[in-house]
Amino acid sequence: MTSLTESTTPIAGPAPAAGPMTLAIDIGGTGLKASVLDADGNLVVPRVRVPTPHPSPPAVVIEAVVKLVSPLPSYERVSVGFPGVVRKGRTVTAANLGQDDWAGFDLAEALSRHLNKPVKVKNDADLQGLGAIRGQGIEMVITLGTGFGTALFDDGFIATHIELAHHPFRKGDTYEEQLGNAALEKAGRRKWNKRLRKAIDTIRALTNFDTLYIGGGNAKRIDIELPHDVEIVSNDNGMRGGVWLWRHDRHHLILDD
Repeated sequence: MTSLTESTTPIAGPAPAAGPMTLAIDIGGTGLKASVLDADGNLVVPRVRVPTPHPSPPAVVIEAVVKLVSPLPSYERVSVGFPGVVRKGRTVTAANLGQDDWAGFDLAEALSRHLNKPVKVKNDADLQGLGAIRGQGIEMVITLGTGFGTALFDDGFIATHIELAHHPFRKGDTYEEQLGNAALEKAGRRKWNKRLRKAIDTIRALTNFDTLYIGGGNAKRIDIELPHDVEIVSNDNGMRGGVWLWRHDRHHLILDD
């Protein structure tokens, strides 16, 4: 039987909310994911996923993305979450995809040509945060997956993206080296959770957050008791954030880098 991602027949879904449809794409170091959302941020169809090709130069990733989204319902615009620093649609860093290949690459323009739709690109943790935050006070987001992503918001306004993942954390290692997927597999779940507890305390001292949201595929590996101001959020927020990327109301204002 033909798999979902191999089919070329459009996937039918429920009646969407009135307004433009958004194709949300999440480019990760391990997987490529996508879905179409209505104007209220609801997934019209379940997200589809394929492994991220390795090596991962832009042309190869774009080809895989175009194939992945081909069976999805129609859409008017595209939002992309990318695992690195992004400036005006151009990728600056991509530690988990191949740094040299992606430095200065205009991903928004390239995908717009292939999909024939307007495209916006933002850091993946920023998009996760846009789908999770309430727009109240200082809200911090961390994502636990292949790497370690972060985003910071002040009353719904997104801060300039800082790659906290690659800053020193403990024993001369960065947050990503201590809390990324490779570290989880090497250190084991108990030690990894102990490190996460320390990271939460460190980030609290750094940002004085009112709420910290934790997402990403490895959030399900958390087995420590979390403080009252720390919440685990759904990975679907990375998709839903793609809708807010096109909005300019006060609580989801996007400032161009």
